[in-house]
Amino acid sequence: MVSSVLCRCVASPPPDAAAAASSSASSPASVGDPCGGAICGDPDHRLRLWRLFQTLDVNRDGGLCVNDLAVGLRRLGLHRTEGELRKIVQAGDKDLDGQLDFEEFVHYLQDHEKKLRLVFKSLDKKNDGRIDAQEIMQSLRDLGVKISEQQAEKILKSMDKNGTMTIDWNEWRDYHLLHPVENIPEIILYWKHSTIFDVGENLTVPDEFTVEERQTGMWWRHLVAGGGAGAVSRTCTAPLDRLKVLMQVHASRSNNMGIIGGFTQMIREGGARSLWRGNGINVLKIAPESAIKFMAYEQIKRLVGSDQETLRIHERLVAGSLAGAIAQSSIYPMEVLKTRMALRKTGQYSGMLDCARRILAREGVAAFYKGYVPNMLGIIPYAGIDLAVYETLKNAWLQRYAVNSADPGVFVLLACGTMSSTCGQLASYPLALVRTRMQAQASIEGAPEVTMSSLFKQILRTEGAFGLYRGLAPNFMKVIPAVSISYVVYENLKITLGVQSR
Repeated sequence: MVSSVLCRCVASPPPDAAAAASSSASSPASVGDPCGGAICGDPDHRLRLWRLFQTLDVNRDGGLCVNDLAVGLRRLGLHRTEGELRKIVQAGDKDLDGQLDFEEFVHYLQDHEKKLRLVFKSLDKKNDGRIDAQEIMQSLRDLGVKISEQQAEKILKSMDKNGTMTIDWNEWRDYHLLHPVENIPEIILYWKHSTIFDVGENLTVPDEFTVEERQTGMWWRHLVAGGGAGAVSRTCTAPLDRLKVLMQVHASRSNNMGIIGGFTQMIREGGARSLWRGNGINVLKIAPESAIKFMAYEQIKRLVGSDQETLRIHERLVAGSLAGAIAQSSIYPMEVLKTRMALRKTGQYSGMLDCARRILAREGVAAFYKGYVPNMLGIIPYAGIDLAVYETLKNAWLQRYAVNSADPGVFVLLACGTMSSTCGQLASYPLALVRTRMQAQASIEGAPEVTMSSLFKQILRTEGAFGLYRGLAPNFMKVIPAVSISYVVYENLKITLGVQSR
């Protein structure tokens, strides 16, 4: 039934199939037709889609819910889990009524087929319109997953209808069309280890390593390359980072510190070298932070119980946020030291150890965890928005521009990563500002302890909502240079360390 609905006129998609599919949306007679009606000449294609829709609509209410799909597909000999069916409905449900009407069903098939075509072309290494066992083995080998020829042939047999031991476009499409995207060799696999960048505070390390990379030790080379790139990037943008901290703590309505005025004040007080105050501890914390984050991420993945090589989006959000929280908790005293060192006057401390010793003697151990609560609370909106925006931008690029390849290229990923990180920082910035002010405030014996809520109220009362975004300009000014420098250094360190690029 599913096969009979789809165009059978070509064994593989024509080069302009994506354009034809796009233009077909404006023609009622050819909606959902991969050939756009121009090649197969079948004006009844939409009618056949309607018949499939009616077959799946078991309760005849004009909409496909999860139960309709489960029963309807089972009648057609296709078995899907409830989770898979829910993903199909969520992907196509534009009006959010919990079911697919006919137009939503047609558009879902169109969008899904375009993604399938991209993956098919990426797997078709010989570009002959067919996928054989060797191409499957090669594609998985590129991802660090080794399988035998027998295993590859088993994969082929599950899709091969005519016994040729190859998969053409029609067989590939028929097998996967009513599968959710997550259950096919996903496009995301082609983006693994595509880039590592550091926006100055949040070091992004690869969150997925293949079995082969773990066994060969390639994972630690990725971490070393990422850490080295972060160190150079943070050092180059350290003056902007220190200016941000000064503006967060000292700027107010009465002391309207600007960018030029802030730099002038720093140089006048301590010379050009003072622009890098606090950078030493900021660089030193990269190694323990990235190592702890990676190890915590691996353990959380096991607790999540995912048997997939690549985690689903919500699993990545949970695992990444928890790993970030564990890493931040472990190195948080270094965060407090970084803030105090950045704010110090000339001659106030002889070094990092002297600063730590004085804080411990005067304020006690608790001083090293000032601002801990807003820092932890900031991880959730940052990680969630960063990941959501990144996935949205990536998918938007796929829908609009991807035609011949499922790999968007590193510069597209860098742009997506920069914009998503910027959005994440914007959402969590008020919490970061309150954290910095709490870190900077020295404890005075007998004085009431400043709390997060009281500080929020004080800032809103004295400075207004704008006061929660002091220092935002230098923070955003450093994003693009930080990402660019980090990428260039990372790519060169990968070559030096012998890391194979994807």
